[in-house]
Amino acid sequence: MKIKVLSIACLLASAVYANAQKFVTYKEAADPVPVSERSVAEWGTVGKLKAQWVSADSLYSRSEVPVPSADKCSVDGWKGERVSAQFLLWSGTGLNGIQCKVKDFVGESGKISAGAAQARFVRYTLADEGGENCRCERGPLHPMILAPDMLDSLKVFNMDAKTVRPVWITVDIPQNAKPGVYKSSVEVTAKGAKVTLPFELEVIDQTLPTADQWGYHLDLWQHPSAIARIRNLELWSDEHFAAIKEEMAQLANAGQKVITATLNRDPWGSQCFDDYESMIIWTHKKDGSWSYDYTAFDKYVEVMMSLGVKKQINCYSMLPWNNRICWYEEKTGVFVEKSRGPQHKDFESLWGPFLTDFVKHLKEKGWLEITNIAADERAPEDMEVVINVMNKYAPELGFAMADNHASYRRIQNVRDCCVAQRQLYLTQEEIDERRAKGYVTTFYVCCSTFFPNTWTFSQPWESELLSWHALSKDYDGQLRWAYNSWPARPEYDSRFRRWGSGDTFQVYPYARSTMRFERFRDGIEAYEKMHILRKKYAGNPALQPLEEHLEKMASLKLTDTSLPWYEMVDQAQALLNSISKQLAK
Repeated sequence: MKIKVLSIACLLASAVYANAQKFVTYKEAADPVPVSERSVAEWGTVGKLKAQWVSADSLYSRSEVPVPSADKCSVDGWKGERVSAQFLLWSGTGLNGIQCKVKDFVGESGKISAGAAQARFVRYTLADEGGENCRCERGPLHPMILAPDMLDSLKVFNMDAKTVRPVWITVDIPQNAKPGVYKSSVEVTAKGAKVTLPFELEVIDQTLPTADQWGYHLDLWQHPSAIARIRNLELWSDEHFAAIKEEMAQLANAGQKVITATLNRDPWGSQCFDDYESMIIWTHKKDGSWSYDYTAFDKYVEVMMSLGVKKQINCYSMLPWNNRICWYEEKTGVFVEKSRGPQHKDFESLWGPFLTDFVKHLKEKGWLEITNIAADERAPEDMEVVINVMNKYAPELGFAMADNHASYRRIQNVRDCCVAQRQLYLTQEEIDERRAKGYVTTFYVCCSTFFPNTWTFSQPWESELLSWHALSKDYDGQLRWAYNSWPARPEYDSRFRRWGSGDTFQVYPYARSTMRFERFRDGIEAYEKMHILRKKYAGNPALQPLEEHLEKMASLKLTDTSLPWYEMVDQAQALLNSISKQLAK
């Protein structure tokens, strides 16, 4: 029997769906931080429009007059790489109709079309100021600030008087670009004002493959129910799946490897603004047997695979955070939700039939070899129960876990093991042993890690540092909760409950990226570039300075904020590109 559900009866009412509406633009919040005396004095002298290049590594206030910076910008990158830059606009009087146009890149080697570049206005959202304890209640320990984060899709922008507006530039260097130096500029026009900013790009004679060929194991958890609520769409409708495809395209383009699927309803126990609705509908029939409707599960996997995300399907979870399982009771005609944890007497009788049927279904779809039963920070004794049941009913399935209990030393044959960066380190020997078996070993940061992280108050370069950490520690990649578990209005306010602001999402609705996601991608590209150089130039002494730098980074405590981590990231990038140029000659 097929059961069509928009919201299961045992779930919380999803009235928020009806309140969502597609927006073109919106008014940002007032700045809760008082303007400095310096800026109060200087705003009156600014005039209509000023502009200057600034670092893509930093966040800039909407209310403070910028201090003098560079008048031109130079970036370098491989063929096939995406590079980023940032400039600021500010106006004392306010301006309407602002547009930013990147010109063609012209050099002795030829021309790169302006279509390879994109200029996006950066939008401000309410955020926490930050602090060592990012899970405490909001209040004096977490003053409210405005943080620049979202890269908007608007092509024209209006600026209020006495405000600053960052603009983020990305250039996707064509893989067939000829190496050399190219000159361009960004032309900023508005009603009654115009300014031109020189821009220079150096293309290095090395090639980065397309994202679908990257080895970095990226696992950002997806949340399809949040997309339905934000866009006011019927859950699992054709329109919903079309929206999912639109939202997930940029995740696939960052090299995502894992499809986040659910076995039952809301495995994370209402930790998000939107509960995860069921992808698989369980039915307890009148004769005591079970049946399972995989319609939404299949369609979601197929949509993600159509985008190129097809290495793994991680299914959450036989160990939901609240131990509750939801099913349709045919005898009474209603959905029920009951606690059935691993120590419950009915645990095996509940999951055994499902696993048997699930394996049969996965075989029919051709997905069995890439599917894992996944657990998130569950106690090792509970995971051992799950694995025993899996071994009995579905030994063909793999197991994946986000681990903050050192469980990887108690539980064998875990295909995908992700350890909490703050609490655990696997030894190099353990990583090597797992890799020899074809297993994946990654790390994650979350709400318990103040630094480095990818919150809305984090400096953008912290996102890149995480992948340099993966490289220095020889991890296969990184996991992060979550890609798009959005609060009520993330574009206006990125805070949610006791988590650090922005903890639950990396991008914004309607496929809008962020500064931190772009820098996260920069780090992945650096990881890929280093692995390419190691393979292509194995044993070449030119690589030694960067190898020594990575060894130094690996020897230091990543969470120690007294260390010069920014300088180390900057040096690592400079070494990577200078060595790339040297080896290309």
